[in-house]
Amino acid sequence: MLRPLMIALTLTSAWLALTGPAFAQTTAFGGMRADVSAPVEVAADNLTVDQTDGSALFSGNVVIGQGEMRLSADEVTVDYAEGGQERIRSLTAIGNVTLVSGEDAAEAQQAVYDVAEGSVVLTGDVLLSQGGNVLSGDRMTVNLATGAAQVQGRVRSVLQPGTP
Repeated sequence: MLRPLMIALTLTSAWLALTGPAFAQTTAFGGMRADVSAPVEVAADNLTVDQTDGSALFSGNVVIGQGEMRLSADEVTVDYAEGGQERIRSLTAIGNVTLVSGEDAAEAQQAVYDVAEGSVVLTGDVLLSQGGNVLSGDRMTVNLATGAAQVQGRVRSVLQPGTP
């Protein structure tokens, strides 16, 4: 999986360098997947629940897990689907956001996890690392079911050459 990723990133990076930063980069990040049907577990220093709008605010050392995926942040707002707190609609993480799944790790200033769509959108100084390979940009969208990711906005990458 890593060798095709490196080839795809190398070719895409070269193409982007020639055609400009306006285009987005799409590739598969094998480890950045999650079982979207698994329960979501949350741990934090504080919790504030707002019954009127169906939200909960976790703050201080927030860690959220779903299957093998872990998300940590300064604070996370949980928005529940209509009809009560049985189903989570989305999670919005703000401040020092880190998303880890397998060997893949991503950092950003903000992340929005849409549970129904099974996607995470990271924004603000996004940095993705997979082994020795690093990819950065302004925005990254990850499909957790397929592992496909799209990075936009001044995309840069550092690729480590493979060994034969």
